[in-house]
Amino acid sequence: MSCYIYWDKIKRIASRLEGMNYHFDEMDTSEVMPLLDEIEEIAHDSTIDFESAKHILDDAEMNHALSLIRKFYVNLGMKLEMEKAQEVIESDSPWETLRSFYFYPRYLELLKNEAALGRFRRGERAVFIGGGPLPLTGILLSHVYGMRVNVVEIEPDIAELSRKVIEGLGVEGVNVITGDETVIDGLEFDVLMVAALAEPKRRVFRNIRRYVDTETRIIYRTYTGMRAILYAPVSDEDITGFRRAGVVLPSGKVNNTSVLVFKCPD
Repeated sequence: MSCYIYWDKIKRIASRLEGMNYHFDEMDTSEVMPLLDEIEEIAHDSTIDFESAKHILDDAEMNHALSLIRKFYVNLGMKLEMEKAQEVIESDSPWETLRSFYFYPRYLELLKNEAALGRFRRGERAVFIGGGPLPLTGILLSHVYGMRVNVVEIEPDIAELSRKVIEGLGVEGVNVITGDETVIDGLEFDVLMVAALAEPKRRVFRNIRRYVDTETRIIYRTYTGMRAILYAPVSDEDITGFRRAGVVLPSGKVNNTSVLVFKCPD
């Protein structure tokens, strides 16, 4: 199916976003979730191949619309995480509350993909860069896969909130470190993971390359095909100095493509 069937719809969605206040501090999630559903309907259309998606997403006329949609997606995701983090902290049944998170089932599927891709083993040490207020990846790496995890979060207030979430859940083996990607210097780990929204990508990967060896498994999340309507993909230039060793494409409602890379020898 041609991706151009969505051309007008994408522009209409962008036009609606332009007239809204979609900064996460003021966003009413109950009002805007239907808009996310519309956007994801486009993103998840499996009849649109990668080449067709590239035609529309790389078109200069789409730049403004994509900018609006991607900003909305990031801000809404942050809002949903902030709200759920607070709910978990205040809940008498924190795990039940966590499992009610909108994206929870998708994280389970995403990590299943990544566990196979990275050949995760119980007891291994993992670092996840870009934890956010609801550090679900770190929590599930420990709870489901039995890994010891350091979650890296650059914003002090967000890092503190995520620590309270972990404490409320009673999860052991997950530590939150405040800082950027350079804090991995001195940490011991078998697997390094990079969040889809960790930025700026080029700097993040350049610094990672300084502190890992050629045997370290590195998995990063990106957006491919029509799912790139949600967020700008990681580029080849971003991962200069690394070699790709495997890719798992998303299916269903999972949004991220997971890529396994290794550092190239100097």
